[in-house]
Amino acid sequence: MTDHLPIQLALDVLATRHAYAVFTVLLCIGLYMMIANPHLVKKIIGLNLFQTAIFLFFIASAYVHGGSIPIVESGGAPEATLVSPLPQVIVLTAIVVGVSLTAVGLALCVRIYTEYGTLRTDALREAMAEEDDLPATGADSQGGERA
Repeated sequence: MTDHLPIQLALDVLATRHAYAVFTVLLCIGLYMMIANPHLVKKIIGLNLFQTAIFLFFIASAYVHGGSIPIVESGGAPEATLVSPLPQVIVLTAIVVGVSLTAVGLALCVRIYTEYGTLRTDALREAMAEEDDLPATGADSQGGERA
């Protein structure tokens, strides 16, 4: 009976907090897209879904019912429940990092597409294996390395 306790607890949390169920679904969809999809752009989209689910989870878990902004005027006592601004700041920073990561990933996709003509990982593996098997010819044999 105790073996199923963590699973039952997780199901109870998902049943009572519907937002967490949505975050879990988004997280699973993003993870599935990153693992199962052979197209690089779709992997980047999956990464963005995964990141978004984490951001939403972090903000939702920091929510305080009845909380107010943490500004105390002079002479006032902080008797009310205050909401910490730290989770929002961390998520804003993570969004900037995520957008930068997406931009770099898409730039790499453009470069890969111009070099190999495809963004499918299976075709890229085959093309790279063929390149490794071919002897160096042309500009590559004159001492220049291919980027």
